[in-house]
Amino acid sequence: MNITIINTGGTFNKRYNPIKGQLEVPSDNIALDKITQSCHNVEFEIKNIVSKDSLDMTDIDRQTITDAVIESKNEKIIIIHGTDTVDLTSAFLKEQVKNKKIVFTGAMVPMSIDEVEATMNFSMALGFLSADIKDGIYLAMHGVVVDASKLKKDKSIGKFLIQE
Repeated sequence: MNITIINTGGTFNKRYNPIKGQLEVPSDNIALDKITQSCHNVEFEIKNIVSKDSLDMTDIDRQTITDAVIESKNEKIIIIHGTDTVDLTSAFLKEQVKNKKIVFTGAMVPMSIDEVEATMNFSMALGFLSADIKDGIYLAMHGVVVDASKLKKDKSIGKFLIQE
C-alpha cells in the first residue's frame, strides 16, 4: 500500500524549545518517523508543508494543503493537522477534491510529551485507509474515524465528539 502523508504541523508535532521556553511546531518529521518505522507493509511519501499551529493557518495555507493533495499521485492520503481548525481545512478541501481517500488526524497532546494519543490517532487513520472505503474526507480522532464533518472538537471538555 502507498500512502502520502501531508504533515502540516499542529500539536501532534510540537516540541519544547528550551531557549525560548515554549512549545513550537518544527518543520521536520521526528514525530512521524517514530511511528512510521513500525509500518512494514506501507510505502510512505511524506511531505512537510505549512508547519504551523492550526490557529495560525490561513486560507492561503489551506490552499497549499489542497494543492499538495491534488498533486499527490497516491489516492490515499493522511493529513497531520492541528485540532483547533481541522474542521475548517477539511471543509475547504472538500470543495476542491473529490477523487481521493483522505484522513485528517492530529493530537491534543504533543507526541513529544505523550506518544499514546498521536500514535493511536495515526494508527486509526492508517488502518482505515487499509480497508475498502469510498472516496471522501474523514477524521480519525479519539477512537473513531468518520466523515470529517461529523466529528467536532468540544473545547469545554477537550474531546472530539460525533455530531449527527
